[in-house]
Amino acid sequence: MQKRALITGVTGQDGSYLAELLLEKGYEVYGLRRRTSTPNYENVIHIKDKIKWISGDLTDLASLIEAVKTSDPDEVYNLAAQSFVAASWPQPLLTGQITALSVTNMLEAVRIIKPSAKFYQASSSEMFGKVVETPQKETTPFYPRSPYGVAKVYGHWITVNYRESFNMFACSGILFNHESPRRGLEFVTRKVTDAVARIKLGLQTELRMGNLDSLRDWGFAGDYVRAMWLMLQQDEPDDYVISTGEMHTVKELLEVAFSYVGLNYEDYVVIDEAFVRPAEVDLLLGDCSKAKEQLGWELSVDFKQLVHIMVDEDLKRVKAEDRYNQLMVTH
Repeated sequence: MQKRALITGVTGQDGSYLAELLLEKGYEVYGLRRRTSTPNYENVIHIKDKIKWISGDLTDLASLIEAVKTSDPDEVYNLAAQSFVAASWPQPLLTGQITALSVTNMLEAVRIIKPSAKFYQASSSEMFGKVVETPQKETTPFYPRSPYGVAKVYGHWITVNYRESFNMFACSGILFNHESPRRGLEFVTRKVTDAVARIKLGLQTELRMGNLDSLRDWGFAGDYVRAMWLMLQQDEPDDYVISTGEMHTVKELLEVAFSYVGLNYEDYVVIDEAFVRPAEVDLLLGDCSKAKEQLGWELSVDFKQLVHIMVDEDLKRVKAEDRYNQLMVTH
């Protein structure tokens, strides 16, 4: 029998890689999309016609119930969220509605219509925040430092609660920072690689940054969605930290990205207090040994390879955009 999967957030970075993976494995993939006047299919344009689209909104339980009825899924991957940490301070209520309470909506829809479906919740390393131990593992206490982190803690624990209360196969992946060329331009990794491309091509002269000493555990999104799938192939539901086990500073990110195109980041980077978080998360480092041992999960892309891949893709994209803009001017 062909497996069926329902993905929320399918047009985002993780959703697009996950949809690719599931389609390769022969799944029938359903993607939940919110009604907008201008839908953004950029990340899934190459597989758009292979995804079965369902309209729905995470804040509307009735539409989620209909989505579960229509898709009749074997697996549900709840990836949609207000996922930009910086935006969670000026929009804390929206972040709470979308990133926290909507998880309950999704779990309720599954519980009511298809309680046998396996459920994956996208938890986050931002839940650890002001870390109480290093490295962070599944048993490390949470100490979130942003409205986003707080909302993710709610989503994580409500998933555990549904697992224990209703005997649902519900699990969370506590994913540390994972990046790719499909990452939004507002995130620091893409902000850097996009700027490197523009500066190299003479289209930009500086890059304004916040705290360069923050330490992060950065991996490749394509590797991390494989871990999501593996979690739902187990006999029993559980929660797993997914990470590389390596830390790098924002400064290292800048050094690797700029040096790749023969530039010195110190010539272009300007520190701007506007980009410093109200409550900073200084250090995140994951211990993914449980995932490696129990899921058989492994990394395929290291930090330097990841940054180089992102710079290469941004160079191609920015060159193409510049050629198009020049063509429009001449016509």
